[in-house]
Amino acid sequence: MASKWLLLAPVAGAVGLGVSIGVGADRLVGAAPEAVKQDVKPAVTLPITRVVLFNSGVGYFSRSGDVTDDARVDLSFQETDINDLLKSMILEDFGKGRIAAVSYDSREPISRTLSSFAVNLNGQPSFAGIVSQMRGERVEVVTTPGAANQPGKLSGVIVGVETQKVPAGTTTVDAQVLNMWCAEGLRAVKLSEVQQLRFSNPIIENEFRRALDTLALTHDSQKKAVSLHFAGDGQRKVQVGYVVEAPIWKTSYRMVLADKEKPYLQGWAMVENPTDEDWAGVKMALVSGRPISFKMDLYNPLYINRPTVEPELFASLRPVTYRGGFGKDANALALGGEGGGEAERLQAGDKRNRKADESFKQMDQQAAGAPGKMRIADGRPGDANYARELAKELGSRPNLGVAGNAATAGALGDFFQYTIDHPVTLGRQKSAMLPIVGKEVEGQKVSIYNQNVQKTHPLLGLKFKNTSGAHLNQGPITVFEGSVYAGDTRVLDVQPNEERLVSYAIDLGTEVDPQVGPGTQKITSVKAVRGIIHTMTKFTEEKKYRIVNRSQTDRTLLIEHPNRTNQQFKIVDTEKPVEDTPDVYRFQVAVKSTETKTFTVKEEKDVANSITLTNNNDNTIRHFINLAEASPELKQQLTQALKVKESWDFSRRELAQVISDLQRLNQDQDRIRKNLRETPKEAEVYATYLKKLSDQEKEIDTLTAKQKKLMDDEFNARKKYDDYLANIGD
Repeated sequence: MASKWLLLAPVAGAVGLGVSIGVGADRLVGAAPEAVKQDVKPAVTLPITRVVLFNSGVGYFSRSGDVTDDARVDLSFQETDINDLLKSMILEDFGKGRIAAVSYDSREPISRTLSSFAVNLNGQPSFAGIVSQMRGERVEVVTTPGAANQPGKLSGVIVGVETQKVPAGTTTVDAQVLNMWCAEGLRAVKLSEVQQLRFSNPIIENEFRRALDTLALTHDSQKKAVSLHFAGDGQRKVQVGYVVEAPIWKTSYRMVLADKEKPYLQGWAMVENPTDEDWAGVKMALVSGRPISFKMDLYNPLYINRPTVEPELFASLRPVTYRGGFGKDANALALGGEGGGEAERLQAGDKRNRKADESFKQMDQQAAGAPGKMRIADGRPGDANYARELAKELGSRPNLGVAGNAATAGALGDFFQYTIDHPVTLGRQKSAMLPIVGKEVEGQKVSIYNQNVQKTHPLLGLKFKNTSGAHLNQGPITVFEGSVYAGDTRVLDVQPNEERLVSYAIDLGTEVDPQVGPGTQKITSVKAVRGIIHTMTKFTEEKKYRIVNRSQTDRTLLIEHPNRTNQQFKIVDTEKPVEDTPDVYRFQVAVKSTETKTFTVKEEKDVANSITLTNNNDNTIRHFINLAEASPELKQQLTQALKVKESWDFSRRELAQVISDLQRLNQDQDRIRKNLRETPKEAEVYATYLKKLSDQEKEIDTLTAKQKKLMDDEFNARKKYDDYLANIGD
């Protein structure tokens, strides 16, 4: 049978409170007014027949049933689901029918709708604000009985509203006054004395009522109606599918342990029916995966600001003629441009349809080559039976070229699906537990010790292998020892044939005492390169686990020891761990009943250090000479380096002495010059000061010359030392 598809999308041209869109033979077009026949026949009910729940917060719902001739299907959705509906709805009419239209309650932003009426009710306007908008309109006003200087009824044209000072006892207060042009002239009426005001213009009165009706409609926004219109002859099957927000499905497990039997795993899925109708015999699938899902505002009409452009005036032009193109380029331009004719557009549509058919053929080939598991066109994974069953429901290929994008989206993640074997019946707003796993798995009871979890006692646990053949979604596990409750645990996602460790109780019969042994460090190598000494130091650490099994049964203990490979530590002289994770190593130790055992974990790492000899004193060099790890050649070179360094040290000492003498003489000269300024020239001591100052000047000249020579000597001695160190090497 032939099938017509409609992929629902936002369509421009929505009018009024209802929006209609439709599909022709092969492309999306605006629905003709006669296509929407609201009162042709009573609405047909399409029950929910398939539900696919994802653990990413959405669900796929499929409705199907039989219709005869032209038919209408009315659905009701929460307003919060309309955007998801417009983004994902797929309609199918099997046989010779076609999809005529989809109409739904549209809603402009309320502020824009209200501002379109003659009376703008945005922002809760006051009485004075409403009257001010109606300047120039004729009204009939009824004043309160006893109003000062006012007849009971007035008729006139609104001039405006102003604020005036009016007497109130001994003072004045502000009052809003309505100015009207009446038959007898201009009148001022205090708004507080107006009991009734009626517009004489029926158009204005109708606009006011419509604005109030629009406000009232916004209060009933919980449900929105969507009508699906199918056109055709005879009885045939139709189907509609959509993705809307849904509670994530959850899993919980029971693990039954026995001494001489394999552990028995039972898994349950918890699902909710968040809709307002009962599910009766629906086909249900639960998908474990995280498809990308997002929200987009497609329901509210969106407007953008457009610039206002002044028209430009040009002189009249003669008609322009254009030459035709050459070869295939001309056809390509005609198909791709806006000026192509109807025949060209139909030709382009046929090409897109052929591409869609080719994409479906590729998916069929992939399904045939990988029996038992495949990805279907809408991105939902499943087994081959599920895909074949869905293909029967979908009928022939759709005319829209969407298969390529859908196939790409399906390849983004790795999903696993639970298909419920029997139809599910679930009342509205009800929840249910559905069995998804019930098999024996391979497992071994162990005790798990981690010092950071429980310092004294290990935890009773189970090391099991997922041999159920199904993906185990994350969830809690309740453990039973036979028929006795043993504890609770939690498991993350477990792939088929993957091993996982769980713990559910404290093992009070086993005690572990962790003890940190003395750490050692030893230099393992010494090497010199161009005056830099490179050493390698091996740091060794030990940790001893003293284990006491006080129970009456043997224990298999798994010790979780910190994995410090990121700190360059490695395990040495220790039994190989049975498992390692990024955080811990797991060592397995068998401990018999009433036995005491010590398990030692030894780790070591090498640390490299570099020391520049030029910047260190003699003791550093002597330290490396005394190291047993240093080679005889290196010791001899370092000994010779000390001798070379003696010449440099001597020059530095001599230079330091000269510098010290110069500083002393300069300080003494400052003292003598101060004394000369305060001593009379006739005094005998004045000549003594002058002679001493002159002698010191000669001594300073001698020391300055010596300083220069010593600086050259010190530079040469240091250069000789540096050059020697640069040639030191093993």
